[in-house]
Amino acid sequence: MLTLQDRLLLVRTQFISRVSESVLDQLLDNLLERGVVNDEEMQSVRAKIRADKARDLIDTVRRKGTEAKVVLLTFVFLISGH
Repeated sequence: MLTLQDRLLLVRTQFISRVSESVLDQLLDNLLERGVVNDEEMQSVRAKIRADKARDLIDTVRRKGTEAKVVLLTFVFLISGH
């Protein structure tokens, strides 16, 4: 069975190449509301171009706890239609 960390790594490349700017902003807002990221992390991610923003966001969440990974993976699967 795959761990949450493994699942994030599996979707990482596709997430980076496919996620839109508006979806990234929605995800950042959701993660901030849930306390997964703080204001400083959110502002750091938002300051980047789309692909770098996606890369930084998924890598930041990978370093966080289980709840953070679940929130991101749930959002990724919801927007991807899986």
